[in-house]
Amino acid sequence: LYRRYRPQRFSELKGQEHVVRALKNAVINSREGHAYLFSGPRGTGKTTTARILAKVLNCEKPIEGEPCCECGSCLAVQQGNSFDVIELDAASNNSVDDIRDIIAAASLGSPGRHKVYILDEVHMLSKNASAALLKTLEEPPSHVVFVLATTDPEKVAETIRSRTQHLQFHLLPIDELEAHVRWVVADAGIEISDEAIYAVLRQGAGSARDTLSALELSAATGGVLDEVTPVDEFVEAFIQFDAGRLLAAVANTVNFGRDPRTIVNDLVRHLRDCFLTQMAPQLVQLPESRMAVLTTQATHLGTPRIVKIIEGLGLSMNDMRNAPDSRVVLEVALVRLVHRELQTGVESLLARIERLEKELESRPTFAPAPVNPVTGKAVLGGRAAQDPSAPLVRPVVAPTPVVDTAPVVSGTGSAEQAAATWSTAVIGQLKGMSRAIAQMAKPIDRDGTLVLLVDNDPSAKRVSDNLPQMLGVIHQAAGGVCSVIVETRLAEARSAPIVRPDLIAEEDFIDPDEVKALPTISKASLKNELTDAFPGSELLSEEE
Repeated sequence: LYRRYRPQRFSELKGQEHVVRALKNAVINSREGHAYLFSGPRGTGKTTTARILAKVLNCEKPIEGEPCCECGSCLAVQQGNSFDVIELDAASNNSVDDIRDIIAAASLGSPGRHKVYILDEVHMLSKNASAALLKTLEEPPSHVVFVLATTDPEKVAETIRSRTQHLQFHLLPIDELEAHVRWVVADAGIEISDEAIYAVLRQGAGSARDTLSALELSAATGGVLDEVTPVDEFVEAFIQFDAGRLLAAVANTVNFGRDPRTIVNDLVRHLRDCFLTQMAPQLVQLPESRMAVLTTQATHLGTPRIVKIIEGLGLSMNDMRNAPDSRVVLEVALVRLVHRELQTGVESLLARIERLEKELESRPTFAPAPVNPVTGKAVLGGRAAQDPSAPLVRPVVAPTPVVDTAPVVSGTGSAEQAAATWSTAVIGQLKGMSRAIAQMAKPIDRDGTLVLLVDNDPSAKRVSDNLPQMLGVIHQAAGGVCSVIVETRLAEARSAPIVRPDLIAEEDFIDPDEVKALPTISKASLKNELTDAFPGSELLSEEE
């Protein structure tokens, strides 16, 4: 169909009005350039426009910049046997010798007024070939016109681009392309459903040639869309978090002959349209009925999840390049995108933590281990087995923290009194979490300040965070307002004064001359002292 309905005049070109206007004005005013560069996506009419330009430059009876399509020159160009038009594919004729042949033939005459060279995919020329072509573009023969076509103008040498008139082609708007397809369907007598037309437009992606090729294929199958698994099936599975449905859709599509990379490309293109329906609906080039479907899908998925799925599919496309089986990579990526347990993002990890916290809150807690009344310590193995008589205690989850409401106390309170009555006047009056946290602290009075001692920094933080809820009860126990601080036992030890042992006093010097002789002790007196110390003792022997 695309060859049958190939445009033969400038007026038949679709969606390239700026190109048509520039070329027609140049022909009418006889100001055609010696070299043109046509760039744009495939299937937008670059080569077709070059042929129309060659036709009108050699037409015997041009009409307002349009070829007559009736003279011998026009018919020869249409049939592809004109001596005035030379078409070369630069992808396969990219050597220096090929360009030199063109240069040698360019200076020769031709039957028509102009000799037109059409070089397709000119960015594929080698560096040396581009340099050889540049010389001819700088000083071309007066009757020679070069038309260079490319899908990637950035790869064309800057020196070549600067010596040409650059005209950019773009994809057709969806409304204009749909009108053209329906005209072709009516003119060719093709029976096809609206759903198939929308599928054809989607496959064509703005390219007139690709759209007509897809239309011809659809017509060959009886006007039925040849899609076993449409993209909507994948999107619905994403919405329902159904991994099985996704894998089944992949299996059906792959078994039909589609490559996993093609599946990813189709999904990304579709999800991009869903994303644009939320962010910039005016950029989506789809019929109104199809636009409504995508808007509904985007609403169910949500913009953050659409972006996340697109990113995940993009990573899977990179992994497919070196994977031995690209289908496995695609299946794993799809399952990871719908299973929260397999996701490693920050949001998914926070959701998992929240879910685990809820599960822990709903689990029963066991009674504390039995305590030996003699030693005051837990019985060994007391936590290993639950006491049958001990009831299961479930935590009470309150929607808001429990705030103890104590009467307002005025005046100066006594920290010593609050510390002395801590267990009864404070802990006994608190409830819930406040009571448990108060039991972690040991109160002492330090110069009129109530110091709450705890074992470590985490406990100190918990007591400090809960202190505003306990102040009312503390002041009531103190008989008035008193200062309260929280410290760890290590901080208390550091603040305690250091007690140094007294140094041993230096012994006095004794002069031997001043020592008086002590009175001698007789043996009799010593014997008497021993007898008095040990009554009933008897002296057995006596030695000197």
